[in-house]
Amino acid sequence: MTTDRTAAETKTFEADVARLLHLMVHSVYSDRDVFLRELISNAADACEKLRYEAISQPELFGDDPQPRITITADRDKRQLSVEDNGIGMSRDEMVEALGTIARSGTRAFMESMEAGKTADGTQLIGQFGIGFYSAFMVADRVDVTSRRAGGEEAWRWSSDGKGAYEIGSVPLDEAPKRGTRVVLHLMEDANSYTEAFRLERLVKSQSGHVPVPIALVEKPSAEPKEVADGTALWMRPKSEIKPEEYTDFYRNVSGQYDEPAATIHFRAEGRQEYSVLAFIPGSRPFDLFDQDRKGRMKLYVRRVFITDDADLLPRYLRFVRGVVDSADLPLNVSREMIQESPLLAAIRKGVANRILAELARLAENEAEAYAGIWENFGTVLKEGLYEDYERRGQLFKLARFRSTASGETLRSLDDYVASMKAGQKAIFFITGDDRARLETSPQLEGFKARGIEVLLLTDPIDSFWTTVAPEYESKPFRSVTQGAADLSDIPLLDDAAKPDPETSSEIATFIAFVKTVLGDAVSDVKASGRLTESPVCLVAPAHGPDRQFERLLNAAGRLDKAAKPILEINPRNDRIVALARLGKGERAFKEDAAHLLYDEARVLDGDKPADARAFSERLARLVARGLRKN
Repeated sequence: MTTDRTAAETKTFEADVARLLHLMVHSVYSDRDVFLRELISNAADACEKLRYEAISQPELFGDDPQPRITITADRDKRQLSVEDNGIGMSRDEMVEALGTIARSGTRAFMESMEAGKTADGTQLIGQFGIGFYSAFMVADRVDVTSRRAGGEEAWRWSSDGKGAYEIGSVPLDEAPKRGTRVVLHLMEDANSYTEAFRLERLVKSQSGHVPVPIALVEKPSAEPKEVADGTALWMRPKSEIKPEEYTDFYRNVSGQYDEPAATIHFRAEGRQEYSVLAFIPGSRPFDLFDQDRKGRMKLYVRRVFITDDADLLPRYLRFVRGVVDSADLPLNVSREMIQESPLLAAIRKGVANRILAELARLAENEAEAYAGIWENFGTVLKEGLYEDYERRGQLFKLARFRSTASGETLRSLDDYVASMKAGQKAIFFITGDDRARLETSPQLEGFKARGIEVLLLTDPIDSFWTTVAPEYESKPFRSVTQGAADLSDIPLLDDAAKPDPETSSEIATFIAFVKTVLGDAVSDVKASGRLTESPVCLVAPAHGPDRQFERLLNAAGRLDKAAKPILEINPRNDRIVALARLGKGERAFKEDAAHLLYDEARVLDGDKPADARAFSERLARLVARGLRKN
């Protein structure tokens, strides 16, 4: 049995779309104007797709080679239409594009909306890429009529946004000769969107720089009036472009509604000629931490859109938005072949170096502005320290850290090296997932007593780049949770307590006892040179991963066998001294104490006691002993 695909058919939206439309219609947005920008953006994309396909199939243009977008207002009927002569859609493409949402961001968008995390609906729309559906903020019905370039059929999709849509064929004389027409049947309170002055203002302010001319028809009988000429902004001289024009273009190309934190506009000439207009966003894009880590730079060849999947920047610069327009790449290059093009490889290198140079300039001359960029994207930039050996020196200059000496101020590695203490030979750091816990870590005590600055590294990537970037300015990176502290060459501060030069025989005997009691739980037990107050701490052996890196590898299933830690004991701690003085008759209590000291070190290190039940029983015996003595 076959289905008549030309008859009008009623279909329901996929569940997520229906839920999304309900949210859009029944939620209050700070600015409903966003819908026009989104429809124009979709129309411009359709024109650019046609230009690309027509490279190999010029017959798709027919007798109408110039792309255009036409907006028509009809106040009497309370209708607004946005029409393009782009690639158009077949029936199946309409169902896929308008009846489903394939992007993973949809559910996150709806959860954010329902949780009331932000009142700025326009920002969410831009972040999550569901722009077409914003039409239902102003329309109680939307009709989409489309005819694909080179096709002999036209289709109409229609919905009131309440859970279902109709789709069926229409006579060719009711459809564009090529492309798509979106007709909005406006709500009563949205009829002002048929006013010519308002439409012209919105087009110029929001979409004036899309690379397709835009015309406005003020009423059905009027002549079209060009309100945007389709000039590519990146091809214009910087001296002719106003800041607000850059901002408008950034919002168009990025789909975000914040202000760009930095604008990078240049033209490269010489062996390769290309123009670049790139932006550092003012806030984190929602897909910043997608597993694929794809970039979002668009590639054009002589103003013809080629692809947004060319990996024009290293993955650690994936937050950058913008366009690269090459004058040298062939227009007929395929999306598959382009990845292997030596010309594109040279462009990639040049663009990445220029963006890093611009970030370096900001870091040096506009520290406050750069601090905001680092707060948003520093975690991603540090991926480059692990992945990009060639540019690691540039990235080290860009890196900013908080430390035991910085408070809320960000510090560069140059700042750190300049303030190193006499006798200090390494750049010390500690890794973990909680800055507050790191700041109170017992492993830091000996460093604080000497006024040594320690970098507080709280991003997971920190545990990786510190293993492959061995030094900066000939100063090795050293984890304070790994190996011997070796602080003897650095003098204590004047007000720090001076340690005894030697460990007493009682303490040495107690340390040996603890080592015997703990057995295979630790690789060694030794007197600590880094502790000044706490009784114990755990450190990793000198060779292998530090404590935090080992946890990450273990959590990811990448560690066959964890290294046994070293338990360091503070020979100057009052509790340790008292335990060391206990006689042979207190052996059982000392064994409990040895295990409790080990569990205490684990807890201070962010872990759980090795055996929760045994820990509870030992603690109970300790409390009972104290009660008996009282």
